[in-house]
Amino acid sequence: MDWLDRAAMAGSALCMVHCLALPILLAAVPAISAIVAIPESFHRWVLLFAAPAAAIALVSGYARHAAPLPLGVGAIGIGLMALGAFGVPEGPVEIGMTIMGGMLVAFAHVANLRLRHRCAV
Repeated sequence: MDWLDRAAMAGSALCMVHCLALPILLAAVPAISAIVAIPESFHRWVLLFAAPAAAIALVSGYARHAAPLPLGVGAIGIGLMALGAFGVPEGPVEIGMTIMGGMLVAFAHVANLRLRHRCAV
């Protein structure tokens, strides 16, 4: 399952780039915003892929190393991302919740991967 943690970390990194860079790019170049429109449903679809993948990786890691920290932090991160995608209107609060949730999930995957490697040694 190491590949799943690594894939989830890459997904979190791409999400972070999307959340931080795209709004800056769209604000800096108004002409692009007329061409590139990412619907709000994009975040929901990505979350519906990311949440199960993260859960599988974190639960399987917990089964191996029995450390609750990655699982708990990952659950909080997924919860924040879900609340941002489904619970609050689009805007600064939603962006903040999504970014914080993504950072927590990325941290959880890094911790999970390190703990899994310690168990292998």
